[in-house]
Amino acid sequence: MLKIAHHPIYHHFLKEGHRFPMIKYDLLPEQLLYEGTCTADNFFEPEIPDNKHFFTVHEPEYFFDLLNITLDQKAARKIGFPLSEVLIEREMVIADGTMKASEFALQNGIAMNIAGGTHHAFSNRGEAFCMLNDQAVAAKYLQDKNLASKILIVDLDVHQGNGTAEIFENDTSVFTFSMHGKSNYPFVKEKSDLDIALENDTNDVDFLSILKETLPRLIAQEQPDFIYYLCGVDVLATDKLGKLGMSLEGCASRDEFVLKTCFDKQIPVMCSMGGGYSKDVNIVVDAHANTFRLAQEIYF
Repeated sequence: MLKIAHHPIYHHFLKEGHRFPMIKYDLLPEQLLYEGTCTADNFFEPEIPDNKHFFTVHEPEYFFDLLNITLDQKAARKIGFPLSEVLIEREMVIADGTMKASEFALQNGIAMNIAGGTHHAFSNRGEAFCMLNDQAVAAKYLQDKNLASKILIVDLDVHQGNGTAEIFENDTSVFTFSMHGKSNYPFVKEKSDLDIALENDTNDVDFLSILKETLPRLIAQEQPDFIYYLCGVDVLATDKLGKLGMSLEGCASRDEFVLKTCFDKQIPVMCSMGGGYSKDVNIVVDAHANTFRLAQEIYF
């Protein structure tokens, strides 16, 4: 069975007009249930995990500044959310969802988190709606439990996974691959193990051609025994914060290729949803829902 991390805390209250579409964390599971892609049994509720899991990738001083809401104003502004205890709890619960989903992926081939993909969280700071790097935390969780050895992070969000790149800069056991908009945030990029920077308005054909040439080669080269897939839908042409030119169909084809490749090569994959900022939130929800539909179709 496809197991999906979801918790009511994912939908965090923000002032009206905030550009982050928190409502998608309610609408997406509702849509999956309504259309019959999932049942209630597919979902599980993560919890606040032990603090020790965050120290594998985040500096304790930064973590406790977050926990105690004692970040300086400049650092807090970069995160883009008003800091609160509930917001930090939310971030910790999301990371637990990705850790637990990783174990489900080992059992079932795939598992997912309705939220996550907090790839702008560095070892010592947060940026752009990201505070604790869920996939980085989960990668070290698997390795520390001897459940995985070599991990490949496939980050296809429109923005470079700069925090993830920094965290694993000197860690050869985790290979970071980011395919993102060249002229998009972050404007000063970090160095992933492999970065592919795409020109503005890159279309479905060109995006998929590059991906299909790159991913199988990477898997053959790195021989990962676990893959994290960050499947942001801000690659869409309709996205307010992205500059690529992909269609809903092209975004679904991207997900299909990644998931089918993992399935065919029998490499467990855990998916965090990442970003999506189209003005019409229904487009965001539909694009994310496609990933879950494809997971059910390919694996179950």
